[in-house]
Amino acid sequence: MPGGLSAVPRLDAAARAEHETAMTAASVESPSHPEPQRLALAALVFGALAIGAAPILVRLSQTGPAATGFWRLTFALPILVALSFRREGTMGRPGAANLIAGLMFALDLACWHYGIRFTSVANATVLPNLTPVLVTLAAWFLFKERPRGVFLIGLGVAVGGAVIMALANGGAGAVGSRPHLGDALSVSTAFWYGLYFMAVRRARDTQSATRVMAWSSLAGAPILLAVALALGERILPADPAGWAPLAALGLVHVLGQGSIAWALGRLPTATAALVVLVQPVAAALLAYTVFGETMTPLQTFGGVLALAGVIAAQWKGRAAATEAADA
Repeated sequence: MPGGLSAVPRLDAAARAEHETAMTAASVESPSHPEPQRLALAALVFGALAIGAAPILVRLSQTGPAATGFWRLTFALPILVALSFRREGTMGRPGAANLIAGLMFALDLACWHYGIRFTSVANATVLPNLTPVLVTLAAWFLFKERPRGVFLIGLGVAVGGAVIMALANGGAGAVGSRPHLGDALSVSTAFWYGLYFMAVRRARDTQSATRVMAWSSLAGAPILLAVALALGERILPADPAGWAPLAALGLVHVLGQGSIAWALGRLPTATAALVVLVQPVAAALLAYTVFGETMTPLQTFGGVLALAGVIAAQWKGRAAATEAADA
């Protein structure tokens, strides 16, 4: 899922922490020697396509939704731990913020993976993009970080689009066995991911990005396994070929987010913001190709509206943070 941005410096720092946390698969060049923008754009597209493929891989998985999340983190862990040791020579000790981040990310993956199974891939990919607006709202109420008026307009547009998508997906010919439940779980993903953002921000006060991601994944994996066992899910694939989508999800977890994070620091805001659009579009196209899923005109309109609202809120948030930093 894509990361979000804030309307104030404090939340912008949270977003940067999340982006840095994801930057475990991409080496960062010195700012004095920037990579060409075409290379950054290629990395952005690659990362978006990789993340767009995640819902398809979840659908192709032969294990239960929470079990799929467990294997996703399990396959990613060796890479994350190796990178942590390479950069710092140690994993250190986990702090409370790491454990909370692991719990929130486990809940995020469990709800999202169930959402993917119950609703359309398009809805399950678009609705979690409400994370930026939820994070900013939380900061408003918890930290008194008042957003600008444009953010509130973007919020209204995004929520309106999400409601249209959910209602359109619940009519005749709806995709998914339980579309309304799947849509609700997909929206809840944005809530859990927002809490994960905040936990990561706190953890980043004292630990490196690589270590935070490694510890949160290590903490989240057993929680997902426990959820899978409690719900009676299938834990192991039915045949050897079933391991392929699980291993691919582990790579997506590291490489997809890492490529996007690397690219975001080397592209103009207007270009980088398009990543919010590329991910669900890629997922919808793959869902159509692999599963024959189609979107109704009203559902498409709602998706475009929701993403436009998120981009408006995100874009204004970045601009506000930049102005404050320059003051």
